[in-house]
Amino acid sequence: MNIKNSIVLRVRVAFLAILVVGGALVYRIVDLQSAEGDQWRELAKKVTVQYRAVPATRGNIYAHDGSLLATSLPYYRVAFDPKVAHDTLFQNNVGPLSKKLAGYFGSSAAEYERKIRRARDNERRYIRLSRKKINHLEKEELSQWPIFREGRYRGGIIFEPVQQRYKPFGFLGARTIGFINEQGEGAGLEYSFNKYLRGQNGQGLFQKMQGNHWKPVYNGSEIKPVNGLNIETTIDINLQDVTQASLLNALYQHDAEYGCAVVMEVQTGEIKAISNLTKRADGKYAEIYNYAVGGLTEPGSTFKLPSVIALLEEANLQLEDTIATGDGLYQFHDRVMRDYKWGGFGTITLQDAFAKSSNIAISRWVDRYFGGQPDRYLEYLQGMGLTEPLGFQLAGEGHPYIPTRKDKSWSGVTLPWMSIGYGLKLTPLQTLSVYNAIANDGKLIQPILVKKVTQVGEAEQSFESAVLREQICSPATLHKVQTLLESVVQEGTANNIRNEYYRVAGKTGTAKILVNGEYTSNYYTSFAGYFPADRPKYSCIIVINHPKGYQQYGSDVAAPVFKDIADKIYATDLSLHKPLPTQYARQAGVFPVIQAGYSDDLQQICSALHINQLTDNDGSMAEWVRAKPISQQIHWKEQKITENQMPDVQGMTLRDALYLLEQQGLHVEYQGNGRVTKQSLEPDVSLKKGNTVWLELS
Repeated sequence: MNIKNSIVLRVRVAFLAILVVGGALVYRIVDLQSAEGDQWRELAKKVTVQYRAVPATRGNIYAHDGSLLATSLPYYRVAFDPKVAHDTLFQNNVGPLSKKLAGYFGSSAAEYERKIRRARDNERRYIRLSRKKINHLEKEELSQWPIFREGRYRGGIIFEPVQQRYKPFGFLGARTIGFINEQGEGAGLEYSFNKYLRGQNGQGLFQKMQGNHWKPVYNGSEIKPVNGLNIETTIDINLQDVTQASLLNALYQHDAEYGCAVVMEVQTGEIKAISNLTKRADGKYAEIYNYAVGGLTEPGSTFKLPSVIALLEEANLQLEDTIATGDGLYQFHDRVMRDYKWGGFGTITLQDAFAKSSNIAISRWVDRYFGGQPDRYLEYLQGMGLTEPLGFQLAGEGHPYIPTRKDKSWSGVTLPWMSIGYGLKLTPLQTLSVYNAIANDGKLIQPILVKKVTQVGEAEQSFESAVLREQICSPATLHKVQTLLESVVQEGTANNIRNEYYRVAGKTGTAKILVNGEYTSNYYTSFAGYFPADRPKYSCIIVINHPKGYQQYGSDVAAPVFKDIADKIYATDLSLHKPLPTQYARQAGVFPVIQAGYSDDLQQICSALHINQLTDNDGSMAEWVRAKPISQQIHWKEQKITENQMPDVQGMTLRDALYLLEQQGLHVEYQGNGRVTKQSLEPDVSLKKGNTVWLELS
């Protein structure tokens, strides 16, 4: 009996406990549904539904001629709501749809069907079908697939727009165009002009789905994004291509660590091409860092130009003045300076010292006139704009380092070594700005890369190159320096790039590379200058760091790249060419169309038009002739064609000109229609097979 009572008691206690717990649960449920219901429902909405940013379409970046350098293309992620389609539509088409998905995105049809059916059974309203992004044409194709063709609200297909940055010219100028990531970090134009390009994000309602995906909910409350503005740069895509190709070839040829090249228009300061290439671990080159803008290095002998300007301004030296350099070794305090020529230059003029790049001559002159007053030398550098940044439009411009007597490192040898480009640091663009000033009659201007910010073709903001110094030196000094720069190419260290078509002015540079406080046997080579020297249009600097092989100097490594770029620009820019002598000028007359060409064709035309014709050879005509109108007649003059000499093709039809030039083994490029009005090479100059000739027709 006691056992029975004990069991009954335990059952009653257990029942009462269950009753109490059940009552508490019921109370809590009622409390959650009523008293706290609104609070938790609001929290659930915040967790699963929220307003999120809708990215704006980023603005485009254009070259100066409207060529597209960077744009945002619409891509899509493909997602699916498997609960939208009604049963008949779903069951009849899920198999064919799965086969389409498998063929397009990979995996197997069975796996796709299993994934979609499982999601439908589990009442999932969102599944991502592939990580692959598709373009607009692919989106149109997928929109015709089974189920998907019913659209978003009857078929459940979800195309989520994604903007992806695209550069039509690949890695051409890639570092200058730059990038920006989701954290707002970046480089180049994309980063520096982000406030214009980024636009203003919109806002939309999104629902959180399984797998941490967010599905847009279109309820009419969306705020549309405002697209970004476009920027128009000064880049000439053709010159950019030429510059990058020439630099890349030289880097491979010399197995160099990196290189950069900048081409600038002299009077405007517009950057027409800028290339920066770094060798990767696989031996190939890529645009990784902008050395031209941010690469601070010891420039070497290209810095002799500012030193000579300071000397000419201070001491009124003449180009014929001489100084002794000895046997190529000279001691300044506790250090010995060397000239590259074995045995030295002996006594040398200022012009020869600059043309042949004598370290000792330039340093001795600087030490003679500024050794007791180094601040005076630094004042001249400041007057050339070398002590401060240019204020270039790209972020990351290097700040020049020019030592002063306040620096702890200053010593008795600082000034002599500084005068030849050691112990200080400049970027290539800062060095180029001084050479450009010499070409620009002494006016130092700020380089410019972006000209306009536009919206739908209308300018929102314009940028102009600022004048940093009206004159960096006197007219007398300017004239002397221009002569010195030409002498470098005519008879100095860069005579290997001299040519008969146009003159170049510039300076080679070769500096030993400083590593851990010690100068190594590796070199930083450069060439800075402008062309044509007599009427400059372009300035240019080439830098090639650590070339390998037996060619180690600026004259052998960097200068040929300058020439290659300049040659190609000269061949394509007919405005650089001098007017043809009078004997080649088009003659006015009553027959302006009939000028030159194949004699049989021209004779037939004149006969058909009943035009009287005269020749110098009793009626017989040479194969190629030129027309000289006399009153109402045509007087045919023989045009001699000499092998390996440029013929005069002005006035000829394109067909005749092509025949003649291709017979000479030339490659011909042309623009326009009609007859030839300009040719890139003057008549009678020597030719080499394979040369390119540009023709302009009108």
